[in-house]
Amino acid sequence: MPEVLALPSGACDTHLHVYAPDRYPMPAPAVAPEGARWEDYLALRARLGLSRAVIVQPVGYGLDNRCTLDALRQGGDAARAILTFATDTAEEQLAQWDRAGVRGVRFMMIPGAQSLLGWHDLPVMAARIAPWRWIINLQLDGRELPAYEPLLSALPTPLVIDHTGKFLAPVGLDHPGWHSLCRLLDAGNTWVKLSAPYETSRIGAPGYDDVGRLAAELARRYPERCLWASNWPHPGQARRPDEANLLALLGVWAGNAQVLQRILVDNPAGLYRYG
Repeated sequence: MPEVLALPSGACDTHLHVYAPDRYPMPAPAVAPEGARWEDYLALRARLGLSRAVIVQPVGYGLDNRCTLDALRQGGDAARAILTFATDTAEEQLAQWDRAGVRGVRFMMIPGAQSLLGWHDLPVMAARIAPWRWIINLQLDGRELPAYEPLLSALPTPLVIDHTGKFLAPVGLDHPGWHSLCRLLDAGNTWVKLSAPYETSRIGAPGYDDVGRLAAELARRYPERCLWASNWPHPGQARRPDEANLLALLGVWAGNAQVLQRILVDNPAGLYRYG
């Protein structure tokens, strides 16, 4: 495992999920991961030396955001949240959520995943949340980016793309989807999370080199557009990856302390509006 670089103060994990099925039951057939309550995450956060967190609404909870909002309340000033909600949600509700630390809405567009919001909802939702300076948090197969690039490039609100583009089959730097991702980043309104390489890598741990080379290239070319996330508690994985190794890999991709500072602290502080 690579050596973990010393983390800067204010380091942020921009994508994790919280489950509390005893308090907030999940609709069948969804199954909550074990040991995935907010207090469980706090133990991991302390062990890794992180300071801030962005809690992302799990797909399994659908439009029921109570568990995520409860974790957000427990997290206080050190936490933000991304929810999933209907396009006609009342303005008063958005205002209340904004005061609580909500900073965006999740679109889960992976083929076969439970789709609560569709592509047709994206421009409508973006117009709703733009006055709040909220984020569209998007997960899709990066190979589909060329088809949706015109739609995404026209959004009036920031766009964050999950998991190094989430190319379901790792691609090379000559792939049209990679070029599309780079054009979105060049335009200045898109960010990308260098996260969860284990979900798509064909090589596997410890380096996930087929996905890692994409992450390293993004960190080199776009340090001001990159974020990092643990994707804890790694839903859908039979074996949870080693989070310390995932964080150490970021140090390898970043290459130096200055880039690590931008990815872990400066970029998320501005995007998610930390004080």
